[in-house]
Amino acid sequence: MRSPTDQRTVPRTTAPRAGGRVELVDLCKRYGAAEPPAVDHVTLDIQPGEFITLLGPSGSGKTTTLNMIVGFTEPTSGRIALNGRDISRTPAHKRNFGMVFQNYALFPHLTVAQNVAFPLRERKVPAAETARLVGETLRLVDLDGMADRRPHELSGGQQQRVALARAVVFSPSVLLLDEPLSALDRKLRQSLQREIKRLHNELGLTFVFVTHDQDEAMTLSDRIAIFNRGRIVAVGTPAELYHRPTTQFVARFLGESNVFAGRRVGDGYEWRGRKWTLGGPTAAGAGERAVVVRPERLNVAFDEESVPAGSNTAPATVTDVSFYGTYYRLELAFADDSVGCAVLPVGAPAAVDPGTPVVAHWRPENQVLVAE
Repeated sequence: MRSPTDQRTVPRTTAPRAGGRVELVDLCKRYGAAEPPAVDHVTLDIQPGEFITLLGPSGSGKTTTLNMIVGFTEPTSGRIALNGRDISRTPAHKRNFGMVFQNYALFPHLTVAQNVAFPLRERKVPAAETARLVGETLRLVDLDGMADRRPHELSGGQQQRVALARAVVFSPSVLLLDEPLSALDRKLRQSLQREIKRLHNELGLTFVFVTHDQDEAMTLSDRIAIFNRGRIVAVGTPAELYHRPTTQFVARFLGESNVFAGRRVGDGYEWRGRKWTLGGPTAAGAGERAVVVRPERLNVAFDEESVPAGSNTAPATVTDVSFYGTYYRLELAFADDSVGCAVLPVGAPAAVDPGTPVVAHWRPENQVLVAE
């Protein structure tokens, strides 16, 4: 595979190409009157050329939302617009969107070139133009030289590249990807992530990507929309959502967190009789709150006297230690029976054994106060 920084030939059906703007307005989907909504009043404005990921646990509504965007599922209510035009009732084949599935959905009896050419032939593109576009697109996804092979002669990663090529060869304004890498092993998945990001940068299409993999969402996305129980509970850049989560659900779902449930007292915070300084971001709105500290922002000491002045502290017991080459991950059990972890560079601190009592500590500016 070539480096992601290599320059490649991009199919030139329009010059330049721009992704479409997709607007979801109060979108709802119910499968039965007695059932809770699968998608519950979802509103989202996806900008032209943006890479947005719909992230959430199983059953959260992300795939149903994707299927409504592409046209496989009809909304119960609400509106879907493409570049300002309502397409809520437009059939899928008339939306001209590209789609990449988890299981590749290739035609086993067709060659690679024939699979990629299929959407062009459906659109009655002349044969010479079809051959040119197929050749350019196969080079784009590193499959030149494999045009005459059939899907069973390819690896899983190569099959997914064919699926990507077929989805972009006709220059759609929007490309939708439904957990396209979930069937691949970790190393291959990471390689395809880089390729998908490169394709997005080169083609300028709007990408709508569905996954339950937090790392994948963080790596690929311009923005992430986090789903829970049919609703979007947070939207933002990966950095915004990671460093400034607004709720405990967002903090726990997107990365690991140490979550301390206590109460706000005046301009401070109280946790199990300890008074903490509030120096970090504070989530807006009323309701019960908790302090969130990300693992890489939390350190440990063997006694209170070793804690730097001005830090917030919480007693804990080390329950497990894992070595990852450049860092240690310490699992911690806190005094309120909650669990968390710390990520510490090798050599700082000295080796800690499971069962060791420690004092977790962090700077107030490295915490976030969130809603319940």
